[in-house]
Amino acid sequence: MKLFNVLAVTLTLVGAQAATAGPVGIYDVVGANPGDGTAYEGAVAIKENGATYTVLWKIGEEEYIGTAIGAANLKGSTIFGEAGENDTALAVSYRSGESFGLALFVEQENGHWNGIWTYAGSDSIGSETWTPQ
Repeated sequence: MKLFNVLAVTLTLVGAQAATAGPVGIYDVVGANPGDGTAYEGAVAIKENGATYTVLWKIGEEEYIGTAIGAANLKGSTIFGEAGENDTALAVSYRSGESFGLALFVEQENGHWNGIWTYAGSDSIGSETWTPQ
């Protein structure tokens, strides 16, 4: 069974509580690639993994796995630290095969997560929006 399916089943079993606790959950993804801006869509699953998050994208036939550090707002300041239900931002490093990159996401008031991303050696950035399923 592919890793994405395992995460999806795990997150489904966790139930609605996890979907409202920080970034943990399953999301629909729409994005634009760096450089040419070509559109793509897929899904992403976020699971708490100790002090970090595991982030797993499925875009078409490709899977990307990442590790994220969360950030929460505390008295008007953004504080990065251990994963927690108050996290409203994520810094993600990811890889797919030999490729790796960086993504930054911020939760919006409507529950969506907007972000930007790039890959190693790139001179441009892409964008991505996660919508809760």
